[in-house]
Amino acid sequence: MKRVRVVVALAGVLTLTPIPATAATPAFTLSGGVSAPIHSMADAVRETVWVDSGLDLDGDGRGDRVTADIIRPATTGRVPVIMDASPYYQSTGRGNESEIKTYDSAGAPVKFPLFYDNYFVPRGYAVVLVDFLGTNRSRGCVDVGGRSEIASASAVIDWLNGRRTGYTTVTGGTTKSASWSTGAVGMIGKSWDGSIANGVAATGIDGLKTIVPIAAISSWYDWFRSDGVSYRSYSSPTGLGSQFENSNARSRCGAVRTEINNGSPANGDYTAMWQQRDFVRDASRVKASVFAIHGQNDLNVKTLQYGQFWDALPASVPKKLWFSQTAHVDPFDFRRGEWVATLHRWFDRWLLNVPNGIENESQASVERNPDQWENTQTWPPTGTTTQVLRPSSSGLGTAPGTGTAAFTDNGTATPSSWLSGSNTGRVVYSTAPLTSDLLVAGTSSITVGVSSSTPTAHLTAYLVDYGPARVRTGEGIRTLTTESCWGENRTGDDACYRNTETTAGNVDAQVIARGWADLANYESRSVTRAITPGTKYRITFRLSTTDHLVPAGHRLGLLIGGTDSSVIVAPSRLPRLTVDLADTSVRVPIRGAVPSASADPITARTVSAGTTSALG
Repeated sequence: MKRVRVVVALAGVLTLTPIPATAATPAFTLSGGVSAPIHSMADAVRETVWVDSGLDLDGDGRGDRVTADIIRPATTGRVPVIMDASPYYQSTGRGNESEIKTYDSAGAPVKFPLFYDNYFVPRGYAVVLVDFLGTNRSRGCVDVGGRSEIASASAVIDWLNGRRTGYTTVTGGTTKSASWSTGAVGMIGKSWDGSIANGVAATGIDGLKTIVPIAAISSWYDWFRSDGVSYRSYSSPTGLGSQFENSNARSRCGAVRTEINNGSPANGDYTAMWQQRDFVRDASRVKASVFAIHGQNDLNVKTLQYGQFWDALPASVPKKLWFSQTAHVDPFDFRRGEWVATLHRWFDRWLLNVPNGIENESQASVERNPDQWENTQTWPPTGTTTQVLRPSSSGLGTAPGTGTAAFTDNGTATPSSWLSGSNTGRVVYSTAPLTSDLLVAGTSSITVGVSSSTPTAHLTAYLVDYGPARVRTGEGIRTLTTESCWGENRTGDDACYRNTETTAGNVDAQVIARGWADLANYESRSVTRAITPGTKYRITFRLSTTDHLVPAGHRLGLLIGGTDSSVIVAPSRLPRLTVDLADTSVRVPIRGAVPSASADPITARTVSAGTTSALG
């Protein structure tokens, strides 16, 4: 492959005493309002510390030490830290090119995945890449979103602030200090990495100034389950975690795996194990600013994950949002130049205390059409209110329906088959063609009164935009052979990455929000109840978070079906489901005129239904 490079220019003994960020002498210079590259990567300090996590989950009688690989400017001034804590550094790798860490013959880190080191170290930042306990060179156990992973990052933040002991080796007794650190930390990461940033922020830990969660999980229950029903991707957290364990964890962590398996029953109930991995419930403790990025069509880490965390954050927390049309994609690969510039200013503001005013700028940036972005001062936008829409024989509107509608779950339906009209195992209701644009922005929920012909029943609900549009397709990007460079190259670690371009196509319908549930959890996500065939039950479940403009001339639709086989598992006995229209409604956050109902039939030839992929 011919590689074409395009260079892009942009402006001893630990003292257990907290190191206040205000006590440091800033090792940076401003140019054009942002920190300038004044340090050389050639002489950057590369080192590793093993920090006592306070746990012994692998049961070897020694504290589990977490590994942090560090690269920082060669300066006598103290510097802040950009941290990415991850399980991926020796497995699937990071970024679009799956980069892994590399080390020299003495064990010193050489390759730091992603561009953060190349770009930010010259500008006066340290970059610290943390191996989750149980992965790569750390001890301990992988526990998939639990206390082990929260401790992995929290312990390093404590060490950076002089509150915890670090060592020069994984088992030795020689200590190592972070005298070079201001104590200010910003956590960043995509997927699992960003999920732990959410979790650590929800502890309220001192020293964590900002988090940048990209396509990140806020509740691990909602990655494996949806209101009682299991997703097809992984049924057990241990199946996911086992892919990233090091040899020590594989041999010594059986007790942790048993605990996780016992706490994640196949019936989909929300248990104490899931509660421990639910960062939304502690979001009120977050003090760090939050810059969230998510893809509208991400069916790996679904958009509910950012929506519920965003809504639960204290009003005092500065926050910012990018919402793209992509699936599970890093903004470096769908909006690269704007991303690097914005991230630069964001870290300058919260880690270097540069008063650049970014927190007062537009809170949200939303991709309305491929590569066309719209900014709003607040999110959800001012004027958005929750409206109750109801299905009826007249369509979808504000008037309650009467009678019933029935369909049979065949267990094999997909979004494409349902929306194209070739599968009858669902019911569809729509508004009349809109006379003006209608914005749906926020998290919806649906209440369904329904009876089942069998003791097992699963439900799916979609909000659909019916009308022609041009959208990103697949993951939303295609990787090219050319490269662009972001920062300073260093032997063994260059700053150049393959460019991407947008993939797009025309559709007649788009799923804009979706949700799934097990009827047996009609009372609660935490309790499974027996279903008596023929008896009506009322269940309320959540739909995904969205920000979607339904243009004038399009219709807003509601689809209710059984098993969406592209996402959830089918029930053991496929039912015929009967929906009580008078007892069914959907609560939708809307800005614009409430649409009128239409009984006209809806069909679509091509659809945009979202994309699933492995967590990473």
